[in-house]
Formats: sequence, structure tokens, C-alpha cells
Amino acid sequence: MDRKGIAFETLQILEQGSYQSPSGRSVDIAADLLACVTNTECHTPNDLAGIRDQVLQRPAEYDATFFEVENETTLRGSARLAASHVNSRIGVLNFASAKNPGGGFRGGAQAQEESLARSSGLYPSLLQGSPYYRYHRSHRNLFYSDHMIYSPGCPVFRNDNGILLEQPYLVDFITSPAPNAGAMKQASGDLAAKLQEVFSERASKLLGLAIHQGCDVLVLGAWGCGVFRNDPAMVSQVFWELLGPDMPYEKRFQTVAFSVLDRSQDQRIYNVFLERFAASQ
Repeated sequence: MDRKGIAFETLQILEQGSYQSPSGRSVDIAADLLACVTNTECHTPNDLAGIRDQVLQRPAEYDATFFEVENETTLRGSARLAASHVNSRIGVLNFASAKNPGGGFRGGAQAQEESLARSSGLYPSLLQGSPYYRYHRSHRNLFYSDHMIYSPGCPVFRNDNGILLEQPYLVDFITSPAPNAGAMKQASGDLAAKLQEVFSERASKLLGLAIHQGCDVLVLGAWGCGVFRNDPAMVSQVFWELLGPDMPYEKRFQTVAFSVLDRSQDQRIYNVFLERFAASQ
């Protein structure tokens, strides 16, 4: 089955609330899906600034944060951590389209968000986030904004190959767009110079929201370093300056994994993240 066919089957599963596993048993996700959709939250930048300020007033919860950097998909990282951290609440960053729920997953497109939407209950949750999409469709700004959608306890029921899982698992998806650096560099060097400042503010709000929701494990990655052409050195530095020693979010998560899929021969993007966080692994 091609990606478009898998997407169509996923939409059927989400409508039915169940699917047949490879072993032939019926797997019911209706209750988890309903809870996720019902409890989906759409946050404005001002909301998130207030949440961040409240979170950072609390003491850090952990003796240390364990960092992982793996050359893998977000979906693989999520499954791996769900298996190894069974009692944790796992937050997963969705490198989101600013304007279209699930990106182009219904048409068979392939990027990080499309993979997540084909494999989970993310899509109907995103449909609850109309203020997020309405804002971005009405504002022509390649930085996009700090609006975010929070999808709690979302069932994931496929692997990277599109195979249905015998046992689904739950993660909290955090949907946030990266700035479109490639388009900005073509349009204006002055705009592109602000990228690190925008990334830092958005990432800070993202981390604050995750803590506010009770996440102790995070799956992050090379956010916006694909078609949006953000500099992986800058993106990794932004996260380090928030999560590293003596930084605002130091020791506030148990585990932070960077799932960085890099199929290039030199694995440049993966190695940038590995070198940045390797000393803390």
C-alpha cells in the first residue's frame, strides 16, 4: 500500500475507533482518541509566555537530564521511549505545517508531520486547533508564530513502514511550526538575521508547555532543518542554551531525545546534534 492508501486507511480507522492488528485481533482506540480530541488545547503566544513564566518559578525536578541523539525518525524515537519509559508522559514535537492540519499526508506527502499523521490519532486532534490555522493563513509572515496545539494522550498505532501495531501507545504531540528560513533568505537578509531569536523564544515556550502538561520525557529533533533550511548548528545551540547546564530548563526533564533522521553520506545534520549533546549522554 502506498502512502496515500495508508493515509486513507488511517482516516477509516479513526472514524471507526478500532483496527485489526497483524495477528487478527481487534484493537480499540476509541476511548483514547476521544479523550485526546476532547482535551486538545490551542495556545496563543501570550498564553504560552504566561505558562513559561509560571513553570520557571518552580524548582527543577531532576538531578540531571539524560540526553539521547539517535539517527532515527520521530516515530521510531517515540516508540522506543514509550517502551523504555512506560510510566512517563512523553511529549513529541510535531514539526508542523502552519496552514494545513497534518501537512499533505492525505495526498501521500512525506515529511515528519505527515508520518505522524498517518500513524496516529493526530489529525482529528489538529482539526480542533482552528485558531492556530486561521492565524497563520491570515498572516503572511515566514517566521510564522508561537501559536501551538497540544494533543494529549494521542494513540500511535503504526510503525515507520505503515504496519499496524499489536499494541498502540500514547504520546502527547506538541504542534509548532519552524520558521521558513530558506524562503526568508531568498526574500530578505534582514529578516533571516532574526531567526535565532525567534527560534529561542518559540522553543522556550514549547518546553514550558511540555512541563506544564506533566511531560518528563521529550522527543525533539532537527526542527525545521529540512525543506525550511534552518541551520542545524543554530537549532541545536538554541536547545542547548535552554536545556544545558545553568540554563533555564536544566534538570527539568528526565530524558530528552533528539531523533534526527539523516540519510546523507556525511550525516552532517545528525553529527551537529550528536556533537552538541554527546558530552551529556
